[in-house]
Amino acid sequence: MAEPRLDHVGLAVHDLDAAAEWYCAAFGYERELTLRVDPIDLDIVMLRHTVHGDRLELLHRPGSSAGLRAADPAEAALSEAFGHIAFDVRGLDAAFERAVGLLGARPVMTPQPSPEKGVRMAFVADPEGNLVELLERP
Repeated sequence: MAEPRLDHVGLAVHDLDAAAEWYCAAFGYERELTLRVDPIDLDIVMLRHTVHGDRLELLHRPGSSAGLRAADPAEAALSEAFGHIAFDVRGLDAAFERAVGLLGARPVMTPQPSPEKGVRMAFVADPEGNLVELLERP
């Protein structure tokens, strides 16, 4: 049996198109496919990274409401749920500036050393307030 591999992460959002635009602009994703699950009134946009092939699934269902919108990683760790999504980047400072420069995003933690030796990190909030970690490994 082949080793398990993470296929994608699902993120429920309020505005599918705006979220897809932001993640494509911030991290180099492209729309792979759009799906509709009529029995539960669910719309899906699957994004695929143009180089690495990893996927991010954005979901929206009318009537949904905002869940955890932690102000920072410490607050997110107080909830027993997914608290953030993380991306490896090259050029952390430029990636951070690009992400927070996109409409609706905000800085949460400026680039700084990570608790993991030799790694630098930063956090931004996407336009809907979801925490996004940026990691630069040597």
